[in-house]
Amino acid sequence: MPVPFPTDDVVNLQPPSFEESQLNATAMLSATRPEGGNTDMQRLLIAATVEALTGHAVDVDNDDIIDASEAAHNLAARAEGYRMRMVHMMVLSALVLRPLPPEVAERVAAYSHELGIDDDLLGAVEAFANSDRALAAVDFERNGYTKDWNDDRSEALHSDASGWEQADDDPALADKWRALATLPPGTLGRSISDFYVARGFNVPGTPGSAPPLLAQHDWVHVLADYGTKVEAELEVFAFIARANDDPRGFSLLAMVVSLFETGYLADGAGLFEAFPGQLSQDGMLHRIGDAMRRGALSHGLEDAPDVDFMAVDWFALADRPVDELRELFGIVDKADVAINAGSVGPWDPGGISEAQLAMGMAAAEARGEPYESFGATV
Repeated sequence: MPVPFPTDDVVNLQPPSFEESQLNATAMLSATRPEGGNTDMQRLLIAATVEALTGHAVDVDNDDIIDASEAAHNLAARAEGYRMRMVHMMVLSALVLRPLPPEVAERVAAYSHELGIDDDLLGAVEAFANSDRALAAVDFERNGYTKDWNDDRSEALHSDASGWEQADDDPALADKWRALATLPPGTLGRSISDFYVARGFNVPGTPGSAPPLLAQHDWVHVLADYGTKVEAELEVFAFIARANDDPRGFSLLAMVVSLFETGYLADGAGLFEAFPGQLSQDGMLHRIGDAMRRGALSHGLEDAPDVDFMAVDWFALADRPVDELRELFGIVDKADVAINAGSVGPWDPGGISEAQLAMGMAAAEARGEPYESFGATV
């Protein structure tokens, strides 16, 4: 029997204490424990994200068990959104398992039920557990970020493309992107233009370009100061996912983890291809935790409590300085632990991949211009 959500007069809106954070961490590990115990990856993932989001360093090296009923009663005073974040962390902890045991998928669903959460991505977790990648891919498409797509959601893209559709022949869209190069240095629009030039990316609306929806996350690379190597994509989508209170936002992080850690998905978002093992790199879990922390602390314009960075009309803000927009969105600096773990910006050493550097140089040569990386090196 699910534990009902609390009424407004008894809901607990305070930050979690150390004791609650420890109970939550234990419950997340209990829900996703395979036979033989939680993996090092799972323990480090939960430890890093809980500490980044709460400030509490919890013990993840024990094998204590908190079952679904106890976990739900521990959170009886917590609202639906809080409980949903718990389920999302369980999903994430399950998705780093390869193979993903069916009993873990079933257990996560049981905890979700007791917490009163009906999350669409549980179907994808079950499909991965049953080694049905095709079904899981369909589930991500049907229940992920583009669920219930409508024309209103395309307005911010300045394109008729729906969801992850390409827009290879849209001169009006391409002209809008090219015009960003005329804006003053330091503005968001000029920065994203330089970002594309350095990497040799084709602007949306032209052949070989990213889908307009996927291009939305490129602005976040610049705004939140993340490079463009594959591991940085995990940071960007962790940031985007935690900034958005809509559960569809979390599906973006689940998608890239399935692409860039386990390889459960072969491709996604209209352009990405699987490149497993990125989350396993040294320091990556601290970088992911910090990206989630920064996303959680951000907010929408005019102090809206959350923000869907994939749905912002960036062209309307393109002439504003990057620093000003960071302040308006409440984007805080990276923590030292993330920087020390290797988190870099798009203009820093390590902020560009070898392939992107080569594309940028080739594109400059084709234009008959000297190549400019704007500070980014491999």
